[in-house]
Amino acid sequence: MKFQLSAVLIAMVFATAVQAQHVNIGIKAGLNLYNIKYNNDVEYDMKPGLHAGLLGHIHITKNFAVQPELLFSSQGAKYKTGGETTKLNLNYLNVPILLQYMFDNGFRIEAGPQVGFLLTAKVDDGTTKTDVKSDLKPLDVGLGLGIGYIHVPSGFGVDARYNLGLSNINDEDNSSVKANNRGFQVGVFYQFKHK
Repeated sequence: MKFQLSAVLIAMVFATAVQAQHVNIGIKAGLNLYNIKYNNDVEYDMKPGLHAGLLGHIHITKNFAVQPELLFSSQGAKYKTGGETTKLNLNYLNVPILLQYMFDNGFRIEAGPQVGFLLTAKVDDGTTKTDVKSDLKPLDVGLGLGIGYIHVPSGFGVDARYNLGLSNINDEDNSSVKANNRGFQVGVFYQFKHK
């Protein structure tokens, strides 16, 4: 089902690109502040990380655009036990596809689905790193909501986004515990030949 959703999203982007007025390619990078929300009242702390990758800005009309992205994203959470910090380090390849409304002054608001492909998952207690990828689902489906600003003459911009994980990423056998990714992103981007 999730694979089919990914295929539909990619097909939508290509169909939009074919009919678009113009397309800009860009690069982006920034800071992540991620956590994991559990349904069993276990509290984790936010873990900082980074994201970086490519974007495509596809104009549909003067004020509407679709922006697919391909991002490496360092996520996870951390917690303390006995004075020691343990980190759950999750690395994803995220594919957000955002519908943007662009104001005439360079500001944008955006929202859309995101599919994340789990690359690595390790627990780091400061002395040992344990691979836990088999305990997590390989796909994460979420929703991104954000704002941005681009300096039109230069093509440089900034954005801020909240990513709400909608799917349960816990894949442990016989477990009723549900876990969802949650995270803030703040980044900078550059669109080549922006107009």
